Amino acid sequence: MKKLMTASMAASVLLLATQVNAADLQLQAYKPDQNAIFPVTSVLASGEKDAILFDAQFSVKDGEALVDMIKKSNKDLKMIYITAGDPDYYFGLQPLVKAFPNVKVMSSPSIIEHIEATKDAKLKHWGPILGKHAPTKITVPQTLDQSTLTLEGHKIEIKEMGTHQAYMWVPESKTVFGGVSVTSGMHVWTADTQTKEARSDWMQSLEHMKQLKPNLVLPGHYSGNLLKKDYAVDFTLSYLKTFEQALDEAKKQDSKQSEKVISTMKSAYPALPGGSDLELSSQVNTGEMKW
Repeated sequence: MKKLMTASMAASVLLLATQVNAADLQLQAYKPDQNAIFPVTSVLASGEKDAILFDAQFSVKDGEALVDMIKKSNKDLKMIYITAGDPDYYFGLQPLVKAFPNVKVMSSPSIIEHIEATKDAKLKHWGPILGKHAPTKITVPQTLDQSTLTLEGHKIEIKEMGTHQAYMWVPESKTVFGGVSVTSGMHVWTADTQTKEARSDWMQSLEHMKQLKPNLVLPGHYSGNLLKKDYAVDFTLSYLKTFEQALDEAKKQDSKQSEKVISTMKSAYPALPGGSDLELSSQVNTGEMKW
């Protein structure tokens, strides 16, 4: 498949949709450098004059980079929308809220509920790790209970709203972005889907995503090359199936179950980065660690 982008040491900004005329919706992605704890993707959707930012990054440092990106776009920021309840999607809000005090931060009811329930514990865990780049104040989004956003007449739909698998869909360009459903080029974080049923729902959602026949899928987290079409969906599906099989085999033994899962997954995907994500996810899903 044709490569669209190669990861670099520096944080990257990628123009995803080339403007055919001034009325087209333009998507611009920001991803932190490869040394980031979580290489989460933020997207700035822009019309002729206005813009919406989707997701705010994990660190204050990368939140500041988003401020710069928005200002350089010369667009009027109308909204910041958070597509998932994990801290790497909203910890970077602090500089954005400061720079754009009149812009509302919005999200769905289920995501807000998750943030409210977990934000203090997440900050306690990740604050010392982020150090000076940790937020000193957490912004909780306001409720926006609708499944379609409109920007200058362009529709951006929220698919699977109210579930762990929620993601954004731009029908006019057949583009998928946002949320935690899709990962590419690194070990998949599974610590937040701790039951076979939850992981089955996740895989079913990915199958539904494939049925949309997207032209571009921008993973919520990815490392390395961004590839065309639904490669990242296939990768995530295959990974989850392999992980499920590894869990089933590991649970047949009395001890060191997580070590068995980790060994199996590293054998299946020897070149993938994100080993610490695999280790924590394996410990959580074998019941050796609470998360």
